[in-house]
Amino acid sequence: MTRSPYPFPASRRQFLALSGGVLAATGLAAAGCSAPDDGASTAEAAGASAGSRTLTRIGLDYPFTQLPLYSTLVKLSTAAAKKHDVSLLTTSDASNPDTQATNLSTWVTQKVPAIVSFPMVFEATEAIAKRALDAGLIWVTYGGSLEHQSADIQFSFLKGGTLLGEAAAKWANEELGGKGKVAFLTDSTIQLGRERTKGMIDAFTKHAPGVDVVAQEQAIDPDTGLSKSRAVLAKHPDLNLILGVTDAAAYGGFKALQQTGRKATDAKTFVGGQDGAAPSLLAIKQGTFYRASAALAPQDIANAVVDVPLAVAAGKANPSAQVPITLVGRGDTARIDDLLAQNS
Repeated sequence: MTRSPYPFPASRRQFLALSGGVLAATGLAAAGCSAPDDGASTAEAAGASAGSRTLTRIGLDYPFTQLPLYSTLVKLSTAAAKKHDVSLLTTSDASNPDTQATNLSTWVTQKVPAIVSFPMVFEATEAIAKRALDAGLIWVTYGGSLEHQSADIQFSFLKGGTLLGEAAAKWANEELGGKGKVAFLTDSTIQLGRERTKGMIDAFTKHAPGVDVVAQEQAIDPDTGLSKSRAVLAKHPDLNLILGVTDAAAYGGFKALQQTGRKATDAKTFVGGQDGAAPSLLAIKQGTFYRASAALAPQDIANAVVDVPLAVAAGKANPSAQVPITLVGRGDTARIDDLLAQNS
């Protein structure tokens, strides 16, 4: 079995860690919790209307400190903060929700003026966020929304799925005559996953209605993507397309196809995912049948980590950020190299 290039075991808790160019996800079932409902926060205006103030410190609480991406995010965010004469503080949560809660509570007690947090358990973080707002602090939620927050940073969830679905449908129409078989690797557990899944499936089935949808399987990580794809291939060895809610899951499908004898350059096969994860970007650049990724740029996310709390502090209306996402495919070499450089 080919070794996965993803360096850590995956779980639903790590969904946001797997997604967002490996900069974004979460997992909630193990803690008996679920992600917040879709929609705007009812308390969002509270922090935004607090009036203009000057920030000298921003706390970035990103819990997945074991990931290579953590150092990338801290490096880029620190540089972005320095441009505004702001110091960036960080936590060391080690992917432990209890440690995260303790560190965040400490920041609230110390009155760190602005906190950007990626909650591992959204519901459990609500009380801390409320205490922060009650103390007059700025709270920015990363990767979703809380009821109690000043603003949030999201990642164009629906658009990413739509871009991938449209690109795959176009390929199916041009290369397969609008026929063939497709399997979707999906997520229904959190806002990010649900919106990406909807965009992906709706766009593909709308633009390539003649392609048979033979499977929709829950998979966000490479191991699950591999096992679910192998099961689908056992029933449908002539499967043409695998589209993933994350690049990590899609990469598992990519390996499954190769393990069943599919050549990496097969002209009648398409695999695509979302995030812009480095292994997937490399596979695209190498001209394999991993043909597309709806990709986020780490620099854009780092800028949002700094710009959103500054916008709240300045009293700006609508301070939240929707980090842009773009589709990259074969031929986008310069863009792929730029994304890989940002991830280094």
